[in-house]
Amino acid sequence: MELKLEVVVLPVADVDRAKAFYGQLGWRQDADFSTERGLRVVQLTPPGSAASIIFGEHLTDAAPGSVRGLHLIVSDIAAARAELVEHGADVSEIWHDQDGVFHWAGTENRVPGPHPEHDSYASFASFADPDGNEWVLQQIVDRLPGR
Repeated sequence: MELKLEVVVLPVADVDRAKAFYGQLGWRQDADFSTERGLRVVQLTPPGSAASIIFGEHLTDAAPGSVRGLHLIVSDIAAARAELVEHGADVSEIWHDQDGVFHWAGTENRVPGPHPEHDSYASFASFADPDGNEWVLQQIVDRLPGR
């Protein structure tokens, strides 16, 4: 049986502000609808992705900005970072972890710049949406077997 991740729910405080932010980044709007019960759903998809994000009104009880560590996989982290910055995102400088392994919490193990050998899975940059939901860019050029 295949299990495909297609949608991630993001908790946001202001739906229109979030919609404008992600639209400004060039994410495709797939839906924006409301129901008579007051539910509003906005769905956007990052360029090249099979998975989308949704946010809206009366969609989740999670605190706005509470999502961490959503990964966007890129083949050229410097180019991806530059494009996001050009589109208005406040993206961190590129970094890698001191021991070559991504640590989910904290920044104390981060070293400025891309991984010296430009290894796949080892160079990162990050940004947040206006509510603080965190995104991580991760460079992958050559995938590990089975990926």
